[in-house]
Amino acid sequence: MNESRAKKTRREIGRHIILGFAAICMLYPLLWMIMSSFKPDQVIFTDPLALPESINFESYIQGWNTFRVSFTTFYMNSFIIAFFAVIGNLMACSLTAYAFARLEFWGRKVWFVLMLGTLMLPYHVTLVPQYILFQNFGWVNTFLPLIVPKFMAVDAFFIFLMVQFFRGIPREIDEAAIMDGCGPWRIYWKIMLPLSTPVLATAAIFSFIWTYDDFLGPLIYLNDMRQYTVPLALRAFVDSSGGESLFGELFAMSTLSLVPVFIVFLAFQRLIIRGVALGALKR
Repeated sequence: MNESRAKKTRREIGRHIILGFAAICMLYPLLWMIMSSFKPDQVIFTDPLALPESINFESYIQGWNTFRVSFTTFYMNSFIIAFFAVIGNLMACSLTAYAFARLEFWGRKVWFVLMLGTLMLPYHVTLVPQYILFQNFGWVNTFLPLIVPKFMAVDAFFIFLMVQFFRGIPREIDEAAIMDGCGPWRIYWKIMLPLSTPVLATAAIFSFIWTYDDFLGPLIYLNDMRQYTVPLALRAFVDSSGGESLFGELFAMSTLSLVPVFIVFLAFQRLIIRGVALGALKR
C-alpha cells in the first residue's frame, strides 16, 4: 500500500515538474518583454538575458508621447470600438440565437446550418468585397466598418454559444409566459435575457478582448494616426523601411497594452468558464 502511494506521489511530482517547465516556456516571452521595457535600447539585444540594472520608466514616458498623437488617443479609440462591438454583439447575436432556439419559421434548420458554415469561412475571403462595399459607403478611415457589422450578428460563434444556452432553458417557462399574454419579444426581453447572464457575460468578455486585440481590421480601414487603435500604434514603433526602430518604447507600450486584457480576464474568469461550460453542455 505504501509502495503504491509512493509511486502515485512520484507521478504527481513528475507531472507538476513538466507543467511548471511548460508554464515557464510559455511565460518567458512575456517576462522578457517586461524586463526589456526597463532596459536601454542598446542593451536589449546585446545582453537579452540580463536583468535590468534599475527600474527606469524612461521608455514608458517616451513611448507614451513618441508620436504626434498621445497613446491616450489610441486607448480611447480601442475602447470606443470595443465598447460598441460588445453592445452590437450582445444585441444582435442574442436576438438571432433566440430566433434559432425558440421561434418556428421556414427554413430554420437550413439557415442555422448556413450560419454555422460561416465559422469555417476565413476572414480574408470576405475582406476584399467588404472593403469595396464600405469604400462605396464612404466609411473607409472611420470606425464604422469595425462597429456596424457587429450590429448585424456577424459573429457566428457567439450565436452558436447562445443557441446552446437558450435550448437548455425549459420551454415550460415560455408556455407559462404565453398563457399570461407575453409575446416573443417580451419573452426574450423579460425572461430569456435575465436567465442568460453567464453566456451574455462570456460573449461580452470575448468580444471585448478580440476587438481590443484586433490588428487586421483597423489596419485595413484606418489610415489617419488620430484614429489608430493600440495594436496599430504598437506597429508604428517598428520602422518598416529598415531604419531605426524604438524597441524599448515598443516593449513598454506593449506591456501597458496588456493591462486592460488582464484586468478583464482576471475580473471575469469565473463567468468565462461558467458561460462556456453551460453553453457547451446544455442542449
